[in-house]
Amino acid sequence: MKNKFLIFIALCLTMTGHAQNKAVSGENPVKFYDHNFFLTEGTVFSGTVKENLYDRFPLSYKDKVREAVWNLSKNSAGISVRFLTNSTSLRVRWELLNDLRMNHMAETGIKGIDLYFKNGTEWQYLNTARPSGKSNDYLLIDNMTPVMREFRMYLPLYDGVTRLEIGIDSLGDMVKPRESTRKPIVFYGTSITQGGCASRPGMVHTSIISRKLDVDCINFGFSGNGRMEKPLAELISGIDASFYVLDGTNNMTPEQIHENAIQLVEIIRKNHPVTPIVFVEGMLNDKSFLDEKTRNLENAKNTALKQEFEKMKRQGFRNIHYIEQAGGKGYDSEATVDGIHLTDLGFSRYADFLIREFRKIKLIDRKK
Repeated sequence: MKNKFLIFIALCLTMTGHAQNKAVSGENPVKFYDHNFFLTEGTVFSGTVKENLYDRFPLSYKDKVREAVWNLSKNSAGISVRFLTNSTSLRVRWELLNDLRMNHMAETGIKGIDLYFKNGTEWQYLNTARPSGKSNDYLLIDNMTPVMREFRMYLPLYDGVTRLEIGIDSLGDMVKPRESTRKPIVFYGTSITQGGCASRPGMVHTSIISRKLDVDCINFGFSGNGRMEKPLAELISGIDASFYVLDGTNNMTPEQIHENAIQLVEIIRKNHPVTPIVFVEGMLNDKSFLDEKTRNLENAKNTALKQEFEKMKRQGFRNIHYIEQAGGKGYDSEATVDGIHLTDLGFSRYADFLIREFRKIKLIDRKK
């Protein structure tokens, strides 16, 4: 009797298990695809030379840069993946390196994933995959008609991704798009360049500019650590860019600017004698309107940068440009989360501001 009861319980559990599998998979189960089936953008280094596929530095730089810079290079800021599919739904599974939290930035921006699709000639936002821990699985969209469309996912700004898979329905196909032949724009800077404090990954200004100009933008923003150091100059100089944007001096002292600015350009010029280099002044902290110490220090940094720029021009450096920061985030003091780090409003304004400035100095076509 006892044996018959145990057999009955086992059969019930088996049937329950089959029912659960059917409920999860349905008539059209999900197929997951890895990096071999989509195009990774926002990086110029192949996965074979990196510790993780979605790091920003090659592994060879681990011992060349300061530990803080190396750790930040493992944040996937500015990196996106692009693909075409006729699936009726899209899921994303991703594994985070740190599961980081901050008290002034939304977790969706720190470690979430944005979904856009190509609507005619424009990229249109659809949804954001919200993180719930180190391991995440999120349904981004469902109930689509089975038409081939182009999609882009932006990866976390302030955390690393060690695994990424995109899920489509079993009747759908995934197609890897062609790689762009246009040279990228390389941005080097501080926490603002990295994306602090956008509410979601697609809203950092480098990604906004990428969408608006249809060009790949490489994000070398390093929160608290953008100091124009020699190893970073060497790394940047190895990239064949359309132009380089050296964005801000907020992490430096005036003395460091005097010491490093010309060295940075000299290193780039060894490999790229005429590629445009653009210096952008550091943003002023909103509290500098009343805090005299803050105002004096930030003005001193920008004065030092302008002095070094003028010195470069006198020394004969060609095709270098200077953008003053006035108006970069608007004039109403409503564009930051803490006086310096930008909200989505601030990033949108900043992207438009930089595009206007790039047009003025004829770095991009006015039609873009």
